[in-house]
Amino acid sequence: MGAPKKNKYWLFRNKHGRDKQYTPEELWSEFVSYMEWLEKEPFYEVKPMVVSGKLKMAKLPKMRAATQSGFCLFADITTNTLKNYRNNKDFFHVVTRIDETIKTQKFEGAAAELLNSNIIARDLGLRDGMDHTTLGEKITPTVIAQSEEQQKKINDLLSKFDKE
Repeated sequence: MGAPKKNKYWLFRNKHGRDKQYTPEELWSEFVSYMEWLEKEPFYEVKPMVVSGKLKMAKLPKMRAATQSGFCLFADITTNTLKNYRNNKDFFHVVTRIDETIKTQKFEGAAAELLNSNIIARDLGLRDGMDHTTLGEKITPTVIAQSEEQQKKINDLLSKFDKE
């Protein structure tokens, strides 16, 4: 037999919802472990090199970029869990610090040419402010009026903007 309808048993609970997998301090500690793992486990690029007149293949370490999804996989949490932590006032500072550390690591890696700057710039939302459509040329609007009177008003308005 189930509980009676409109009962108030829920008021007797000690807590609401599941326990969090991490405390804020544990989450930061896990992030530090993730950053250390990134350094210990770089990607490798194999390049041909001439050593003492002989061609050899060299295995060169390459920087591994930190990502939120990579951290979530490392910490065994979902990106939604990290988003929920961000919305929790106890975790806000830690998650903000994690986000800023990831952005800084990517930016500095791209600036030092250790990471592909085009990919990192897109990921960070950076863009070149150059106008590629007009190459800096002034655009003159073309307006077609229905009558001579309308055309005269339009020309008067355009002449005011040309003076500025």
